[in-house]
Amino acid sequence: MNPRAEARERLGGRYEVLVLEPSPPAVDDPPWFADDPTDHAAASPGGHQLVSPVTNTDMTWNQLCDADPDLSEWCAERWLGSWRRLEELPAEFAETRGALHAVAEHVMAPARHQANGKIGLRYTRRGFGTPFFANDVQVRVEGYDLVVQRGDCEDRSPIVSVAQAATAVDITPGAPAGVFRPSTSPDMEQELVIDEGAALSLGAWFGFGASVLEQLRWDLHWAAPSRLQLWPEHFDLSIELGHENSGSRAGYGASPGDEQHPMPYLYVAPWSQELEGPNWNDDHFFGASLSYEELLEAADQRATALAFFHRCCPI
Repeated sequence: MNPRAEARERLGGRYEVLVLEPSPPAVDDPPWFADDPTDHAAASPGGHQLVSPVTNTDMTWNQLCDADPDLSEWCAERWLGSWRRLEELPAEFAETRGALHAVAEHVMAPARHQANGKIGLRYTRRGFGTPFFANDVQVRVEGYDLVVQRGDCEDRSPIVSVAQAATAVDITPGAPAGVFRPSTSPDMEQELVIDEGAALSLGAWFGFGASVLEQLRWDLHWAAPSRLQLWPEHFDLSIELGHENSGSRAGYGASPGDEQHPMPYLYVAPWSQELEGPNWNDDHFFGASLSYEELLEAADQRATALAFFHRCCPI
C-alpha cells in the first residue's frame, strides 16, 4: 500500500497530494527517519495544485469533497476530509486496546528500532503502524490483522499472540532494551483477545487524532512543533509545541485511554507546572483533558477538539 500514490491516482493525476498516512519510499534522513505527511515543501507539486488534509496548501481534501459525494466517502475512511463522527465504543474496547498496545510495544517498536534506532509509530488506515523503513518495509495493524509490507508485497494474518506477530515480522518479541519502560508485560505466547469492532474504533480514534493534531501543527507552525508520533510506550498520538525558555512548551495528544482514564481523551500537558488558570482540569496529571463523552456530545467533534487545544495552549 502506498497511500500517497493511491490518493494521487484517486484524483486522476490532476493534483499532487498529501495524506495523513506514512508512504514510501523509506526516509533515511535524521532525526525523524520518516516522511512528514503534511510537509508541502517536500511534495514537489511540479505545476499541479497541491491537495492536503490541512489548510497549508492550495486546496484541502475537504474542499474537493464538497462537489464529489464518492470522494467524500473515500476521504472519510482515511480521515482526510468529510470527517465522519466518532461513535460509542464497543464493550470490548479496553481489552482490545490493551492487546494492541502490547503489539505496539513488543513487535512494532522493536521492528523499527532494529532498522534505524527509532520507535515512533503513526496512524494508518483502520489502525496504526510504523513509518516505512529499511527497503520499504512497514508493519501495521488493520482491524485485528497484522500486515507486513515489503515493497509491493503484503503478508496479512490475524493477530493471535505477541509471539506469533513477532514471528511474522521476523524479530524476537520484546521492547527494545534500555529505550523505554514498557507499559505492558504480556505472556508472549498467550492468545490475545482482539475484537474487530473495537480495533476499528481504536483506528478511528487515531485517525481523528491525527487529523486534528496535524492541523494544530500547521495552525501553530511558528511555535516549533515536533512531528506527530504514536508513542508505543504510552500508546498515544502526540506533538509538542511552544518554547521551553518561556515556559510555553507543552504536549498535545490523543490518548485511547489508560489506567486513570478508561475512555479515550484529548490532553494538553504543559512542561512547566508554574502555570495557573482554569484550564488545568485533569485530576490525574497537571494539564487539561477533554473526554470522549464530551466529544460524542459535540455537534462538530473536530472543531470542538481544535477549539480545546487552542483554548488550553499556554503560548
